[in-house]
Amino acid sequence: MQIPSAIEDLANRLGFRPGRGSAARLSQVGTMRNSSDGRWTKFTATQRIDFQNPGFEWRARVGPFGLLCVRDALKDEGPILDVKVLGIRLISASSGPSATKGEIMRYLAELAWAPDAIMQNEQLHWRVLNHDTLSVACEAQSARGEVQLGLDSDGRIGSVYAPDRPRREGATFVERPWRGRFYDYRWHDGRWLPFAGEVGWDVGGESFVAWRGELTNWAIEV
Repeated sequence: MQIPSAIEDLANRLGFRPGRGSAARLSQVGTMRNSSDGRWTKFTATQRIDFQNPGFEWRARVGPFGLLCVRDALKDEGPILDVKVLGIRLISASSGPSATKGEIMRYLAELAWAPDAIMQNEQLHWRVLNHDTLSVACEAQSARGEVQLGLDSDGRIGSVYAPDRPRREGATFVERPWRGRFYDYRWHDGRWLPFAGEVGWDVGGESFVAWRGELTNWAIEV
């Protein structure tokens, strides 16, 4: 599939160069919450984002003393959500098309942190919606996700949006509008990378930010 020239231009603007690794490895600090009136909880995290396949793994320590360990991932075997406290598993979920769709959409939204994947991942399907809005989609394990990427005044990924990302609500998933933004771009290791970002949901007519994070490290995995 031929990649639109606007997509090649974006990748080159962000610093993509052929043959320079297979994944991004990064570290983060931030806060997150589950609802508009929920309490913000601090986290520290590490993440690997694959350049050639729709895959990632996010491992975080959450809350006081980092006692809560969270693993959120999309692997060849499917989506993974694992939450433990003091080694005791509280939540384990790893199957279903809604879970897979949600994880695909997270991968697509985080291409700003893995700009090499824009050109290396041949499973991505791109559309140019207008001069500053792109759409990227991907299929995996019988699920399909798509997000819109909005370009900022410098032509970098400044916002993400999807009208239908599955959100876990109790024992089920409900598709909700989901949006975020990237900012504080810095030239790092030959790439323009956003060192800050946030995402949130629209629930019941109200929008709220659910996750805020900052990069503390980023490197190419060879």
